[in-house]
Amino acid sequence: MKGIFVSDIHGNIPRFQRLFQIIRHETPEAVFFGGDLLPIHPIKHNSMEEFIETTIFSEIKDILNDFDNKIRFFIILGNDDPRMYEQLFIDADKSGFLNYIHQKTISYKKIYVTGYSFIPPTPFQLKDWERYDVSQYVDVGAVSPELGIRTIDVPLDEIKYSTIAEDVEKISKQSPSEKTIYLFHSPPYHSCLDRADLAGKKVDHAPMDVHVGSIAIQRFITTHQPLLTLHGHVHESARITGVWKEKIGSTYSFTAAHDGPELAIVRFDTDYLENAIRELISVS
Repeated sequence: MKGIFVSDIHGNIPRFQRLFQIIRHETPEAVFFGGDLLPIHPIKHNSMEEFIETTIFSEIKDILNDFDNKIRFFIILGNDDPRMYEQLFIDADKSGFLNYIHQKTISYKKIYVTGYSFIPPTPFQLKDWERYDVSQYVDVGAVSPELGIRTIDVPLDEIKYSTIAEDVEKISKQSPSEKTIYLFHSPPYHSCLDRADLAGKKVDHAPMDVHVGSIAIQRFITTHQPLLTLHGHVHESARITGVWKEKIGSTYSFTAAHDGPELAIVRFDTDYLENAIRELISVS
């Protein structure tokens, strides 16, 4: 299966426009959106709904109409996407023009695709898509999921006791891992894909960890050896490490996060994952 992967577009309309031009030109079999799709800066509720419809949904519908539904769109949200808008993506999934796959598994082209949006605690205030990782430990400088703000109501017990580790174990049972693409917003911990620009930074004299990915996801990859994992979230990792793909055992992991003005696109073929490429495309 030939796929295109993008992440962390953050509501940048020229990036979305360029992406949809590329999809029309290349007609991949699948397109994967790895979260953080919506504008970072707050806009009015009706304006956000209009943005989602005109910038994302309408373009996808037009492409499906023009290409006889031969392209599948797989989408998750990320930690900067207010969860109050998740229902729009759930409704779009029900309408059939995209697959919203947070904690869901879809069968396609003899493989499976599973999505997962939650990330470990960060220093940021929006907590809609944050969850304790493997325990109730919070890194130096991070804000607990029990604090911060949320745009939807979540039971306190779920906030206090749910972990990424438990979630990932559940979704691992939904399909054979070796035949599954996992679309994660968080990268795996202590990899070249989760390196943040925190070297030398301290909070109350305690050094901050430069690796901000998920221990649970790292352990999942090591233990279950999925076909492919796709990640975003840490924009600067590829610039700092010079690496956008990593191989853990037999599993390839790619990041499409990017901290420059360009659109970062990862192109891959599941039969030849070693030949995957990442391109930075000007949108000006």
